[in-house]
Amino acid sequence: MTHLTRRRLATWAGSLLFGLSLGAHAADAFPSKPIRVLVGYTAGGAVDAVARSVGQRMSAILGQPVIVENKPGAGTNIAIKALTTSAPDGYTLLLAANALAVNPALFQPAPFDLERDFTPVSLVGRVPVVFTVREGSEFKSLAQVIAAAKAKPGVATVMPPGNGSTPHLAMELFQHTAGLSLRHVPYKGGAPALTDVLGGHVDVVAVNALEALPLAKAGKLRVLAVMSGERSAVLPGVPTVAESGYPGFEASVWYGFVAPAGLPKPVQARLHEAVQKSIESPEVRELLAAAGGVPLPGPVEQFDKLLKSDAARYGKLIREANIKPD
Repeated sequence: MTHLTRRRLATWAGSLLFGLSLGAHAADAFPSKPIRVLVGYTAGGAVDAVARSVGQRMSAILGQPVIVENKPGAGTNIAIKALTTSAPDGYTLLLAANALAVNPALFQPAPFDLERDFTPVSLVGRVPVVFTVREGSEFKSLAQVIAAAKAKPGVATVMPPGNGSTPHLAMELFQHTAGLSLRHVPYKGGAPALTDVLGGHVDVVAVNALEALPLAKAGKLRVLAVMSGERSAVLPGVPTVAESGYPGFEASVWYGFVAPAGLPKPVQARLHEAVQKSIESPEVRELLAAAGGVPLPGPVEQFDKLLKSDAARYGKLIREANIKPD
């Protein structure tokens, strides 16, 4: 080994030890100031509610305020851009939903690279997408909607909240699976979509269960089917799509925290631990359970795997159905 080679090795080893020391110090000191959680949706929606509930528990665990900041617009890309341009120090996080895996295929050119631009921190939970109609609708079951759509393609109208949203992609996936043609009326969010189905302007809405269940419990909506792989605990009498003749069908909304790329491993581990403890709290469990959802505890690798599998599944659907953003 030459003197130059030994010197390079010594320099590399010294840099590595310094980096490890810096990472350990960052973990010991973290957090020393408030943590910002970005949400790419409006205040009062499902993702916002989850962010605030989990953030409150994280604040108690970490000993620092966790501040939720809503940055809606551009299919959540505004919030995602704010995250990727932030320092990878653990003080800026994003509570993401499925759009994080979907947007690189939905928007062209791709606004970000899923593997290059983020550090996964932790999954939070999963809530089903539901098919629902107004209580006075002629449709009493999913089978009746399917029969009407097959008898007169395009007559039955369905609206999901926004092109490329999880409910929209779930509905497109269902149409593809069932061989249906439903007239698609996109909305900017779940609230206006639900308002129009209640008013009788459209027939069926596919939305996050967190948004639909309060109206269903009030007797204003009738839930025809849930798109999750198993029945909802709060809707035990409502069949899944899989049970309705389409075995293996599954579409749910998931929530998870991500940080910018380059987050130090010790800080990632500290945040992951805080989220995992938060989703075990009664407050967060009750919020998810109220919509038939469940917490998703598990290692970071579980979240990373989900991101990649959803990107592949929905990316294929977007290309084949030629889905474009609003």
